[in-house]
Amino acid sequence: MSNRMESIYQFMVADRENKKGGIGWTTKELAEKLAMQRSNVSKDLNELVRQGKLKKSDGRPVTYHLLDSQHISSDAQVGRLFQQEKYVKSYKEDPPKKPTNHLLHSKQDVFASVIGINGSMKNAGEQAKAAILYPPKGLNCLITGPTGSGKTFFAHAMFQFARQNEVIGATKELTVFNCADYAHNPELLMSHLFGYAKGAFTGADHDKPGIIEEADQSMLFLDEIHRLPPEGQEMIFYFMDHGKYSRLGESGKNRQANVRIIGATTENPTSALLGTFLRRIPITIQLPSFEERPDAEKIDLVQVMVAQEANRIERTISLTEDVVKALIGGVTFGNIGQLKSNVQLVCARGFLNHMYHDQIDITLEDIPEGVRSGLVQIANKRQTQVSLAKLLNPKMVVHPGDSKSSIQTDSYELPYNLYDIIGDKAALLKAEGVDQEAIHHFISTDINIHLKSFYKNHGFSFQSENKLSEFVDAKVIDVTNKIYTMVVEKIGDVFQQNFLYAMSLHISSFMKKIQLGDLRYSNDNIREMVATYPEELAMAREIRLYLSEYFRLDIPQVEEDYLAVLLISLKNATIHGQIGVVVAAHGDSTATSMVEVVKKLLEVDHIAAVDMPLDMSPKIAYEKVVQAVQKVNQRSGVLLLVDMGSLATFQDRIQRETGITIRSLDMVTTPSVLEAARKASVPGNDLENIYESLKEFRGYGQLGEKSVVVPKEIKVKAILAICASGEGTAKQVKEIIVEALNQHYIHDVVVETLSIVNLTNELPKLLKEYDVVASTGVVNPNIGAPFISLEHFINSDIDELIEYLFFEQEEDAIQQDFSYETTNESVRKQACKQFISETVTFLNPDKVIDALWKMSAEMVKQFSLPDTDYSFQTNVSIHCSSMLERILLKQPLNVSESEKAEAMAWEGYPALHEFMQQLGAIFQLIIPIAEEYYLSEMIRYRREERGSV
Repeated sequence: MSNRMESIYQFMVADRENKKGGIGWTTKELAEKLAMQRSNVSKDLNELVRQGKLKKSDGRPVTYHLLDSQHISSDAQVGRLFQQEKYVKSYKEDPPKKPTNHLLHSKQDVFASVIGINGSMKNAGEQAKAAILYPPKGLNCLITGPTGSGKTFFAHAMFQFARQNEVIGATKELTVFNCADYAHNPELLMSHLFGYAKGAFTGADHDKPGIIEEADQSMLFLDEIHRLPPEGQEMIFYFMDHGKYSRLGESGKNRQANVRIIGATTENPTSALLGTFLRRIPITIQLPSFEERPDAEKIDLVQVMVAQEANRIERTISLTEDVVKALIGGVTFGNIGQLKSNVQLVCARGFLNHMYHDQIDITLEDIPEGVRSGLVQIANKRQTQVSLAKLLNPKMVVHPGDSKSSIQTDSYELPYNLYDIIGDKAALLKAEGVDQEAIHHFISTDINIHLKSFYKNHGFSFQSENKLSEFVDAKVIDVTNKIYTMVVEKIGDVFQQNFLYAMSLHISSFMKKIQLGDLRYSNDNIREMVATYPEELAMAREIRLYLSEYFRLDIPQVEEDYLAVLLISLKNATIHGQIGVVVAAHGDSTATSMVEVVKKLLEVDHIAAVDMPLDMSPKIAYEKVVQAVQKVNQRSGVLLLVDMGSLATFQDRIQRETGITIRSLDMVTTPSVLEAARKASVPGNDLENIYESLKEFRGYGQLGEKSVVVPKEIKVKAILAICASGEGTAKQVKEIIVEALNQHYIHDVVVETLSIVNLTNELPKLLKEYDVVASTGVVNPNIGAPFISLEHFINSDIDELIEYLFFEQEEDAIQQDFSYETTNESVRKQACKQFISETVTFLNPDKVIDALWKMSAEMVKQFSLPDTDYSFQTNVSIHCSSMLERILLKQPLNVSESEKAEAMAWEGYPALHEFMQQLGAIFQLIIPIAEEYYLSEMIRYRREERGSV
């Protein structure tokens, strides 16, 4: 733990007496009390949450609470609980009598414990065994299936089977690697896979083996293998072919390893992986979704998972028939993984309600509403209802030690015993005299927090509708359910399962826009499209009128078009979909640039770009084009737009190999891509007609009174960071902003640095090139976008600033000048010191801050600068800290001879030069005139800005 983080934590422990009643600490409060930068406090608090030392509230403002033995609850009574030092017995110290194990674990084929191995999983099991036992070294294989279908579990089963059959040594372990972690960084990916040599890159101060070496003579499981970039796939298939590799930084492939590779993907392999890569994986194992499994297997899965929980609790668990049905019906999108999370939730709730009984009897009253709704799903499936009624007994009783629980750990196993947490916490609360209802409420919340925290990493939640309610008002969800009934009655049950989520979010979004007065407009493309769907358009009109009456709100007629588009898109896929468009062009980003413009203008997703750097081989280029064609194909054909005629020769070959109808056109331009996407966006349109019309397309010219305006090209958004030189403080601020943007997954915003010296000349160019959304630094450029002064920037939570600029900004804030309210000198000085500590490497902030702060204060007096808010002192101190570090590193700024002469000719130069000599003497450095020049510009700009004489 860092010193700063330790200081924060220790302060909270010491200050807990002032936080009775469960009141937590806010980031702002701690930053002010500790005189620390808010962004650093925020970062450290979140790290303490991850370490399990603090709990973070869900409400606004966000508050943080101690989670150690000093504080565990928002309830005042519970908050005092752990201040007692009396001994409280664990719930396990006097447990109910344990039932005898009825069945012993038998040594058997590991696949025998896989549910459905003689049914829906039979083929998968046989393929897996064949892949492992195939002489001499087995076969690489790929496991496919939807999210939560058990791919990770199956890979572990294959590994254990290999060990059982002595194909792999008994001491070897399965090496697991998630390809998504390094999908966008091939070099980092290579270093993790193959290792690196000392000196391969900055920071590589020793040799490091990779996971290939770690998996030698064993098995490597590559999860989410579809996230491997083409370069990564090439690395792997070379290793598959030759068994040789080299570490990053080594020349020649002189290392060898014997590794069996298992990949897993949720995607269609033919569209997500290179053909050359797929050809090296001879066996593809397809796992069924939960819905595709027979009802008997679904029941067995429930029983196995309940048995695992019975082992943890060391009690017998019983479930009524309706509870089992609710669990099975509650699986909508997460497959076995979702079932497991629901089982854990239900068993945890049941344990809480019947903790002091010999047996945990779970009924419908014990399960949450989100799971109970699964009964409704079963009721709507008559055949499933009849089948389950025949297979289920009135009660499912599972004992600890049941042989069916001898199943391998998978990725959905909790890394702790949730029941120990529940039991011991309940015992402590009861000993303190907390009533049963309060205990139940408190621990129910705790269960939800534990399971939500774990399962959010697996792409789904155990309460899907409850999850939706975090984003959408309950009234909107309620009205959407009613709308669904209306739509099904009029159009039929032909809609996708995500109707509730998509429609709720859509309604919530446009309702908010209407309330804010942010009206939108339809366009010819949308009107042309919905006109061909009269049934959906009529339904959209009815929905608009219904919503207007329900919310007593005037909803514009234009929303009918968007509602109709949503209804069309939510219909189950028909035989023919939209025509796909692929743009292939030479250059690092030529195709991507054109496609991004089209996506932003038309909001379409049936279009893909293939960038082909000039050094890319034709073979790789072809593979990428094929992959893009398969990705956008919706059975109506694909239009291939290329920049050179030679690429058009791909058409016949792709058509022959994939069976997809292709039409290609060369001399691609942004207008032609725009026209192609526009015409292809209407479902049912004909590929030949679009192809013929595009051959005659000559751009958007003047067409008499019906002229078409060519859309302006979308400018890249930018934030300006301004300092005296554009090299020191501005670059440090840029690094902070870029890191924050990346953490918010904002990758379409650039940060440009600018010197006040070049402000007049360079600013117009930047405004022409970019859409500047904000600026920060030592001066306000007055460009009609929010300005964040440097002193405000260093005292703010950068994450909050980013959220304001990109997610919460309103029209009336465009001209806002962020000024820091605190005028306390010690707070400003401390914030300045904190910023310096984070942005310099060789200077000691504790030793330089006093000298810099004192000098800047004297400069304010010398040059008669208004600085009641200490902003100039802050700017100069930070600038000079960067200046001193540049001089230490022998990297001073350079200026022209005329600029040097200009600085020396300024009437204030003698005084400035004296300040610099004094500063240089303190640190035994010589301050060059180039650095004096930029300081003089700061002073002169400040005097002009504030109207000083």
